[in-house]
Amino acid sequence: VEAMKLGAYDYLTKPLNFDELQMTLERALEHRRLSKENKSLRKAVSPEQTLAGIVGASPGMLEMIDLVKVVAPTEATILITGESGTGKELIARAIHFNSNRKSNPLVTINCAALTDNLLEAELFGHEKGAFTGADKRRDGRFMQANTGTLFLDEVGEIPIKLQAKLLRAVQEKEIQRLGSDKTLPVDVRIITATNRDLKEEVESGRFREDLYYRLHVMTLTIPALRERRDDVPLLAQFFLERFVKKNRKSIKGFTPSAMDNLVRHSWPGNVRELENAIERAVILSMGDYVTDKDLPPSILEGGCGDSALGSGSMNLGAQPLEDVQKQAILATLEKTGWNKSEAAKILNITRTTLNNKLKKYDM
Repeated sequence: VEAMKLGAYDYLTKPLNFDELQMTLERALEHRRLSKENKSLRKAVSPEQTLAGIVGASPGMLEMIDLVKVVAPTEATILITGESGTGKELIARAIHFNSNRKSNPLVTINCAALTDNLLEAELFGHEKGAFTGADKRRDGRFMQANTGTLFLDEVGEIPIKLQAKLLRAVQEKEIQRLGSDKTLPVDVRIITATNRDLKEEVESGRFREDLYYRLHVMTLTIPALRERRDDVPLLAQFFLERFVKKNRKSIKGFTPSAMDNLVRHSWPGNVRELENAIERAVILSMGDYVTDKDLPPSILEGGCGDSALGSGSMNLGAQPLEDVQKQAILATLEKTGWNKSEAAKILNITRTTLNNKLKKYDM
């Protein structure tokens, strides 16, 4: 154990067992592979870029970014809560890559994606013959994440009978493979995420209270996208630039009405839904700007069309229609350097209509 604290990956006992030696070497190679993958990720995404990937300027997201900066360098166990699609894994990655463990593996597992027995084997590993089909010893995610970070997504889905074993791993920092009575030390930071209310799960008896308190030393709650509509234009532009590059397009931005429809939408699928909508729009768009017709029909329900000059790329609120139109026209003209032909094209109206609007609003 002392040798492992000083940096050794594992240890063997005498007399030497060659099967155990082989498995230890396989684990070491897997650990090295994960470390190399994480090094590649760090070269592609620096810690600053990782934080910058948390897009948002709303008070809730600025507070979230500040919290990530505070908790990342610590060894605290983190619970990330929020609705599906809010970006819980992104926050977990930001914490890892801004922590003292950033040079070591980040291992992720979705606890809702596996059956009870498979989840136990996946988390803790198994010995040869532990169950039908276990033809050799295999490491679990805990051992793969040794010296690094383990992200347990949808932790609220872990069955109650498996929670005791998880509690021991978190509390005692040791695990047992399926089919073995030997305990193995692990040095892993735990980050968990859930879209459930774990307090309610505890009260209903579906989640262990002692495990709950171990997991939520620090809790980060990501607000739903509908609660931070001011971030929609920033996120939309962020995804636009990503998918424009990916699809080799030359789209410059959004028409004011398209952006207004994006801002007004309730986004039940949160950031994931917005990302999918922007990718679809980029693929469908045939012009320089994403228009209403490029957006999914669900976003346009109850919205206004481009020809109505609905709004600009800001959160306009419940303003009189004339004020909304004036702001949209002014924002577009400023964006085009007062090129009326280009502005009319973006607004999806004729130049004559634009001139009439300018006269009407004394602009």
